[in-house]
Amino acid sequence: MIGVLVVNVLLSAPQKAFAQTSKPNIVFVLVDDMDADTINIAPEKYAPHIKSLLIDKGVTFPNFFVDVSLCCPSRTSILRGQYAHNTGVLNNSRDEGGFQQAHKNKLEQETIATSLKANGYRTALIGKYLNGYPDTVRDDDDKIPDTYVPPGWTEWYSPMEKGKNKNKAKGYGNPYTQYGYTLNQKGRLVKYGNNPEDYGTDVYTGFARNFIKNSARDNKPFFLYFAPFNIHSPYTSADRYKPLFRDPKIKAPRLDNFNEAGTDAGGFKTKPQFMRKHLKRLNKRQIDFVDKSYRKRLRSLQSVDDAVNKLVDTLKESGQLDNTYIVFTSDNGYKQGIHRISLGKESAYEEDIRLNLFVRGPGIPAGKKLPQIVGNIDFFPTFADIAGVQPPRFVDGRSFLPLLKGTTEPRKWRSAFLIEHTLSKKNALEAEDDLDNDLLQLEEEERSQLADEDDLDNDVVQLEDEEQSQLADEEQSRRKKKQQVKFPTYQAIRTRNYTYVEYETGAKELYDMKKDPYQLDNLASKADRALLQRLANRLSKLRTCKADSCQAIEEEEDESFTA
Repeated sequence: MIGVLVVNVLLSAPQKAFAQTSKPNIVFVLVDDMDADTINIAPEKYAPHIKSLLIDKGVTFPNFFVDVSLCCPSRTSILRGQYAHNTGVLNNSRDEGGFQQAHKNKLEQETIATSLKANGYRTALIGKYLNGYPDTVRDDDDKIPDTYVPPGWTEWYSPMEKGKNKNKAKGYGNPYTQYGYTLNQKGRLVKYGNNPEDYGTDVYTGFARNFIKNSARDNKPFFLYFAPFNIHSPYTSADRYKPLFRDPKIKAPRLDNFNEAGTDAGGFKTKPQFMRKHLKRLNKRQIDFVDKSYRKRLRSLQSVDDAVNKLVDTLKESGQLDNTYIVFTSDNGYKQGIHRISLGKESAYEEDIRLNLFVRGPGIPAGKKLPQIVGNIDFFPTFADIAGVQPPRFVDGRSFLPLLKGTTEPRKWRSAFLIEHTLSKKNALEAEDDLDNDLLQLEEEERSQLADEDDLDNDVVQLEDEEQSQLADEEQSRRKKKQQVKFPTYQAIRTRNYTYVEYETGAKELYDMKKDPYQLDNLASKADRALLQRLANRLSKLRTCKADSCQAIEEEEDESFTA
């Protein structure tokens, strides 16, 4: 494959250290659908390079949150530094979100990439961009070409999104499977095959390493946005990692809320009615499905761990490691058997919204944890702060660089963060009681799961749209193994002590996160009315906040403040 050969030739050239760039460099590693516990349970075993090179060498933020636990809204918030209600990208569907809405709202005209590039940085996006890119913007909308590259990026290596419309007609393939995809390489479309060297994350890593070396050679500060599709379904691993983690004794984390029980005093019986109505305790077959998926996710993670190691090596070899901030996180979390849900995201539960954030770089202490609440809306202002650039006035987030440097007092930091979710209209049913009556329906993005989940060796299967009709029987079988629920539209607030959720159906949830970290006992019906009112009032203000007003509301002292 010509594209792979070019990368390999460049990487085989002799390595040379160059002078440090004039400004600090930024390497941002954004993985897909990775919950915190996938690494946290045993990082030395499941992500040894991430542990030794990032966790042990830098700062961990255990209280890092995303405003929307879904790919495109979260990624848009990262690029813009705004809550979803201000970007207008509310979910992945073209009518309310996805690349379509980001492009329609002209959000790409001013992002962290445009800001850094305008101030002398080389910028590169390598891997996943926004869901539906570029397929969901139809010809009659904007007539953007398939080779479209958004403003602000010096280099661009992003694949055509999943197989619909143009992708299907032109055979662009599905990048989530890691093989048979089509990559937009700086405005030129290159088709990759199904050979081991075509594995997507390996190809992206090669381009990332070249970008680092070339920028260092030219003494140009750089911003690398590295976004592999791992560990999103179908959890395809590179061939070299397929033998790993086959032992059935390796199981998804068994937290206290795994396959949640119900009691007369609390437990699942306190959950909202739409959950109680549809979610029974998982049976053995469903739990086996969760565990098999977990082992696949671990195998998929190995390519990310390998990429981190190679990127750090390249930074070291080019003389840039000591002048580079490396930031590692995910776009959203992922439930694995939690609260009786087989797999999924989009809820306000901790497994979906609370993620890992690891940062190493100049002047950052090694192996330290910082307790402050930080969020995905903070990346734009933080990266701008690192580069010495003033962020635009529309930004809702704040720079956490002062936290890394130890120059911010705790009382001057936020004590609350907004969580949002908008149920796609195509999934919303007219009858309120039946709002979530599609629990057995597989999410569209997971339809490329294997026809036979029991075949652990059949990891590289691409299910194009035209093949779906042939899988009706197999899909029905899979549905019996999965138990999901669609969460109604909601807004929530996460403070130091509480998670408070208001659904558009009228249902509410309240959890004391200090006493009940696994969110087993919903206190909404029995909590102090004054506490509920304070949380509701603050949420009401946050759900419509903009820019500086967001920061002011977030900083209000609340009932949970501790010095």
